[in-house]
Order: sequence, then structure tokens, then C-alpha cells
Amino acid sequence: MSIDDAIKPILKDPVCGMTVTELSSHVFKYQDKPVYFCSAGCKTKFAADPAKYLADDSSSDTPKSETNPTSAETIPTGTIYTCPMHPEVRQDHAGACPKCGMALEPEMPSLDDGESPELADFKRRFIWTLPLTIIVTFLAMLGHRLQWFEMATQSWIELVLSLPIVLWAGWPFFMRGFQSVVNRSPNMWTLIGLGTSAAFIYSVVATVMPNVFPASFMAMGRVSVYFEAAAVIISLTLLGQILELKARSQTSAAIKSLLGLSPKTARRINTDGIEEDVPLTHVHVGDLLRIRPGEKVPVDGVVTEGGSAVDESMLTGEPMPVTKGIGDKLIGATLNTNGAMVMRSEKVGSQTVLANIVQMVIQAQRSKAPMQHMADQVAGYFVVTVVSIALTTFFVWGFFGPEPSWVFGLINSVAVLIIACPCALGLATPMSIMVATGKAATQGVLFRDAAAIENFRKVDTLIVDKTGTLTEGKPRFNQALATSGYTEDEVLRLAASLDQGSEHPLADAIVKAAREKDLVIDKVDNFESSTGIGVRGNLNGKQLALGNTALMEQLNIQIESIKAQADELRATGASVMYLAADGQLAGLLSVSDPIKENTVEALDNLKASGMRVIMATGDGLLTAKSVAEKLGIEEFYGEVKPADKLALVDKLQKEGRIVAMAGDGINDAPALAKADVGVAMGTGTDVAMNSAQVTLVKGDLRGIAQARAISEQTIANMKQNLGFAFVYNALGVPLAAGVLYPFTGWLLSPMIAALAMSLSSVSVITNALRLKATSIQLPTQRTN
Repeated sequence: MSIDDAIKPILKDPVCGMTVTELSSHVFKYQDKPVYFCSAGCKTKFAADPAKYLADDSSSDTPKSETNPTSAETIPTGTIYTCPMHPEVRQDHAGACPKCGMALEPEMPSLDDGESPELADFKRRFIWTLPLTIIVTFLAMLGHRLQWFEMATQSWIELVLSLPIVLWAGWPFFMRGFQSVVNRSPNMWTLIGLGTSAAFIYSVVATVMPNVFPASFMAMGRVSVYFEAAAVIISLTLLGQILELKARSQTSAAIKSLLGLSPKTARRINTDGIEEDVPLTHVHVGDLLRIRPGEKVPVDGVVTEGGSAVDESMLTGEPMPVTKGIGDKLIGATLNTNGAMVMRSEKVGSQTVLANIVQMVIQAQRSKAPMQHMADQVAGYFVVTVVSIALTTFFVWGFFGPEPSWVFGLINSVAVLIIACPCALGLATPMSIMVATGKAATQGVLFRDAAAIENFRKVDTLIVDKTGTLTEGKPRFNQALATSGYTEDEVLRLAASLDQGSEHPLADAIVKAAREKDLVIDKVDNFESSTGIGVRGNLNGKQLALGNTALMEQLNIQIESIKAQADELRATGASVMYLAADGQLAGLLSVSDPIKENTVEALDNLKASGMRVIMATGDGLLTAKSVAEKLGIEEFYGEVKPADKLALVDKLQKEGRIVAMAGDGINDAPALAKADVGVAMGTGTDVAMNSAQVTLVKGDLRGIAQARAISEQTIANMKQNLGFAFVYNALGVPLAAGVLYPFTGWLLSPMIAALAMSLSSVSVITNALRLKATSIQLPTQRTN
């Protein structure tokens, strides 16, 4: 194909497919012809391999929806399917789980998801065969009284009517049962397949070759047949699956609601000043985007012009809008209320806060709670035990039951196979986890896995960092003090030059103060960060060090000359850093970090729940003491290194404590990973969030009390589900086996057993869905 054919009169970016104009500043000459692009990123990709994009563009002029009208529009390419009960099962196409036979579902739900293909298939099978099931059941129950046919003829009529029910409507169940045997993973479908096929095959033989049965099998002029049992079991199982699939679809509602928060388009300001609405997928890092009143923020970025109050409640749970101005960060999918802003995009696609929240929710939903491992172990022996009970039932009734004893044996053994439901047992914990993680995400609490949900309720000790956790994490520079030979501005300039490479919030305050004073900030060589104590580097041949007392002691720097002044500043709650140059003390810098407005309320809630709160900070002891006294924290540690925090966690764990660690910085990462539950502030570093099992999106400590309440509610719900599953099977199996028959004359029809089996799974899912409506009750500070 020539370049003339590739570039149509209506210009299109060959990389992303976006419509562009000749006014675009992103132009690339190819074969002496201009190719226009929507952005520099697309232009760079094209320049690396023009033939690739021109070939893709020319491959077909027919939309995919026309050439392949299947699921190309509704199911994204590369969709991974997984099992709710066995998340380790992952494949690139729909189907049934090889372990439990449950329908696989997309790992990442889509807003475009229509009705599940399996749900539609089961509905069709159920609707088309339900009339046949009703007729077969009617004949079985009343045919001998109505005497429309001879009983032998009626058996043939029931056989013909049952064939499409069993061989078509029930075919997916038999295939799943067969796969369970092939994969040596017996499950619910093994039992249904055995029970239904036993009833059906027996009835076929009784109809086709009645003479092979003894006279004791005869009743009302024919050998007893149970086509209605097989038909009703399959119809009720289909109904149960339809109800279950509908209920399961609601567990992904939280993820879909999160996906729905993101706008579909963004208004981009091109380099020539022209504004245009573009699909969100065409927004690149560095693009300038206009956000008008009432519009959603399209991606993560920073305000470059204007200001407004932004409603972040959909992601953080915080009801009050947050004022944003030039230089402030914006989170994609939040709502601009009344002002107009221009932002520069910094994170797009899978890198945004919203995308990370969705991924964390999915990861948590697909993980297994420790409690589920017990259920899995029980379920592993469950099917074998049930089959053994069914065989025992058959022979005990056959040898010792009333006539026709073997018929009673067959029907009761089929009832045992059908009523037993390992599915309810297997769904007990995953459904609770899926609902709970979705609910927590809407409250700004992200659980990484199911173990975090289960363990949080056990936590009795919380270690909190100060900066960014108890305080705002947005320190403000107070003052600089200089020793002889230096001025205060020089101390600030040297410290700011050194702090350019530090990730700590205190460093950002110092750099910002130096820039406000228009001080020259130079580049530092050989920069080195000693996490938790300070930084070092070389500036114009001068060896600089900036940090706390621990760093000064490590470098043998004498600080006695201004130690008293430092202590006075720390007593007010300020953080103090010493600056040394060429082995000599040059001065100190004081930075204060205001306590968060909600910290006191959060600590009151935690103390009311009986939790022991300990503060561990890298700041000096006097600073730590001042903050602890203001917050009513009785245990605190100052000038703590990362290794010290790690040792503190280990010490408490050895004392038998269940420890949670809350922090936001790189220096907190080791302790976050070591703690029984690590809690990272969403406003902190990526390293901290990657080390923790729980993330508080807003960085609000009140989220810890919320997380604990959600944990307690979820575990209670899981116990209810497991208890119901155990009790249901403990009562149902003996009843189906006829244990009560000698005392009460009660027997359980296989049809009733099928209904009970189907409703058991639905009841477990319905109970799990109750979590969505359960309010979170936080404890309040106890009064004397």
C-alpha cells in the first residue's frame, strides 16, 4: 500500500486512530508525505516503525463489529477468566473451573458487560425444557389416576419427554461431572451427575427391558421409573444456577461503580491553543487539560492554572470538598465543583490512583482468606464421603428396607447425592470477601488480600509514624539558626541544595522556603540518603550532612553549642535538623508539621476499641513527647531508625501482640512488611503502599477503625455462611438417607433435595450481599 492510500483526506493518527487536522504540530515526514499525530508520543512510536502502523491501518476497512459480531465489543482482548472459589485458576477464555466446575468470570469486570453468556445459556435451556418437566412430573404424580394411557405406554412417553431435558438441558452438568472425574477433583457436579444419571439410566432400562427386574420392582402395572426425578433435578439445578449467577454478578458491582467514576473524554489544550474533546485513552503524560465546573477530573495530575473546590468523596469517603490551587495534586475521577482549572496530566491509564484502587480491590477479591483453607480441606473429602454414604444408603435399604427395598435404596441414595452441596461450603468465604472489599473501597480503605481482612479484627496494638500519619505530612519551614561563619540564609540555601534529592516531606518544606526567598539552589554531587536519619552530599567541594541527632553522632559532629535552642524548638512540637559542613556544625533548621484535624477523633475511636497505640518517629525525643502529649499518646519513641521500628514490631510480636503498623514513608517500609497488618497512607510513598496490606486512600487514620469494623463484620458473615453450609449438610444428608424413616416415616424426595441444594448456594450468596447494606459502627471514646 502506498503512503497516498494510507493518508486519507480525513486525517487520522495511524498510531491511536484519533482524528487529527493539518493544524496539528506533531508532523512526521514519511516518503515525502506529511503524517499528522495527536501527540508527541504517537509521533515517536510511528517514527520507530512506520510500516507497522501503516500496515495495521490498511489491514481492513471494515469495523471489527461487522467482521466479527461476537464478543469483540463487549469482551476486551486479553481478558483473563478466573474462578471465584479457586482464584489460582486463570485462563484466556470462558468456561468452567476444572476444580469445582463453577463458571469462570472475567477477572476485570467491564462497564460494557452484558448478561453472562452462561446465564443466557442456562435461561434458554431452563425455559425451553420447563414445560416438558412439568408434563413429566404431572404424568408421574397423577397419570395412574387419570388412566389416559397404559402404564407401560406412559413410561415410554415420559422417556421421550425426558430425553431433551436430560441430554440437552442437563448436558453442561454431565460434562462438568465428567471433567471433575478426569481432573480428580470431585465436586458438586460429580454428585449431581451421579445422582441424575443413576435415576435416568435405571428408568430407561426399566422402560426398555422391564423383564430384567424382579416382580418386587413392579408397581401399578409397570416397573417403577423416575424420569420425573431426573427432569426435576435438572430443571431445579438450572434454576439454582440462574439465581446464583445473578447473585454473583452483584458482587462485582463495587468494581463496576469504581470503573464508572472515570469520565469518557477529556478536554485537551493543544500546543497551538486549540481545545478539543478527546477519548480518555488518547490522553498522554504532559498534556494540558481543561476542567470546567461540574466536570470530572480525567486523570491524575497537577493544577497549572485556576483553582476550585474538588469533591473527592467518591474515592476517599471524605464528604467535604478540598480546595485546589496552582501546584496542588488532582486525582482522576474526582469532581470539580464550581471553579475552572487547567491541569497537566502526570499519570494516565493503569498508573492512575483509580486504576490502582481497582487493581487492589480485584487482587483482594481473588485472594483466599485463611479461614477458607479450612473449608477447602473439608470440601476435599466431602464428595468422597457423600458418595460413600450414598452407596451405604443403597445397600442398607436394599437388604434391610421394606419392599420394594431396592427401589427405596435407589431413590434415597440419589437424594443423598443431590442434597449434598459442597458449593455452599466453597462459596461461604469468597462471597463475603468480594462484597467486603468492594464496600471498603467505597470508604477509602483498600485491602490487598483476604488475609488482611481476616487478621485486622485481631489487632490489639497499633504503631504509628508521626510525619504524614498523625500530622498532615505538609510541613512548614519555621526558621534557620546559624553558627559563627554562616548566615541563616546560607544555612537554608545549603540545606535546600542537599534536600533536592530527598523524598521526605520535611525536605520539601525546606526546598520550598529557599525558593520563596529566591535563594540559589545548586546541584549536589554524590547524594546519599540514610533512611530515617538524614542525607549527605558534596556541594562545590564541601561535604554536607543534614539530619537528626543520630546522623550527627554517626559523623562525630558536636552539636552542644545550639542543643539548648534545638530543645526549645522541639518542645513546641517542631522537627529540628542539624546542618554540618566539612565535619563542623553549620546550624539547624526548624520545620513544623501541623497535626491532622481528624487525628484526635481517630485515636479516640482506636482507644475506645481497646487498641494500644504507640508512636514511633525519627524526630527528636522532645518533638515526639510534645506531639504525644497533645494527642494523649502514652507510649512514644523518638529518633527511631527504620531498623528500630522493625525491632519494635518484632519485640511486640514476641510478647504475643497482634501488631499493625501505620506509616507513609520509605523508612516505614520494613516495619510495614513485618507487622501482622501493615497500613499505608495513600498520601505517602509507593514503597510504603507496596509494603502494606492495607492502604488508606485519603491518609485518614479514622480509616483504621473503619477497616477493623469491616473486618469484624466480614468475619461474622463468613462464620454465618460456613455455619449454615455445615448445618445444612449435617441435617440434609442423614434426612435424605432415610435415617429418620424408622421413627417418623419421613423420606426426602430427590426433587425436594434438588430444590434444597440449589437454594443453599443462593442463600449463602444472599447473606454475603447483606454486608453491602450493613452500616459501619465505630466505637467512641469511653468516659469514666
